Amino acid sequence: MRNQIFILRFSILLALLSACAPSSAGPLIRLSDLQPIEVPTSEVAPLRLAVAAVISAQGTAETYQPLLDYLSAKLGRPVELVQRRTYAEINQLIEDGEVDVAFVCTSAYVAGNDEFGMRLLAAPQVKGATVYYSYLIVPSGSPAQGMADLRGGVFAFTDPMSTTGRMYPTYLVQQLGSSPERFFARTFFTYSHDEAIRAVASGLADGAAVDSLVYDSVVSRDPALGQKLRVIHQSPPFGIPPVVVGPEVRPQLAAQVAEALMGMSEDPQGRAALEAMQIEAFVPIADSAYDSVRALLTEVGDLQP
Repeated sequence: MRNQIFILRFSILLALLSACAPSSAGPLIRLSDLQPIEVPTSEVAPLRLAVAAVISAQGTAETYQPLLDYLSAKLGRPVELVQRRTYAEINQLIEDGEVDVAFVCTSAYVAGNDEFGMRLLAAPQVKGATVYYSYLIVPSGSPAQGMADLRGGVFAFTDPMSTTGRMYPTYLVQQLGSSPERFFARTFFTYSHDEAIRAVASGLADGAAVDSLVYDSVVSRDPALGQKLRVIHQSPPFGIPPVVVGPEVRPQLAAQVAEALMGMSEDPQGRAALEAMQIEAFVPIADSAYDSVRALLTEVGDLQP
């Protein structure tokens, strides 16, 4: 009986050894030859940069692409352009943390700073200054010499939140003892300054008020368009539209982006990007630079979108 048990156990052992032995049909695997398994890493999240619709969407993409390429190289991560139709929509993206950095209008900054803590990052410098103006423009053949002469006409506003394209011309109308609804026969929004310029040049509007930086850029690139227009009034200076971040953006990221922007004028790729935007440099700017915009908004009061 013991011999039978021994023979049975020995047979089972042989079977196990045979099963574990390398097969002559397959390769011999040596543990020393095995390489670590490569675990795929997640892609670097892009920096999301929003640009308010100061100019049309296509114009924005063309103008800002060199900047996106520059920032991507400096920060070592992709940079994604985000556009929306209105300034208010860009502010909402910043408040919700949907974008990291944004180029905004001055009144949009004032509203965002008051409402949810939008923070200044840098400002463009143009012609040695960090200010811009509202230009009141009319067709070159118009007899108008000021806002009073546009009574009863068609007027093109840019964006409901625009300092130069809505708030300031509304202020001019109010100084005449009226309101846009009563003063003009009709008004409409173009949602970008270059489209407002074209609306006046083509005769769709009798007048418009536009960002001086955009106007100067558009007519310098298209002199024939400029010949169809005339500037009949210039506002006092306002703090230039800034680059901002939301309140939840990490200080380290904000500092990295600010450093990259302010170093552009010292970098060949950066200078090319600045030239595309017709900017000399990015510089620091204080919140007090926008006090004149705050005063204008207080004077004009709440306006319906």
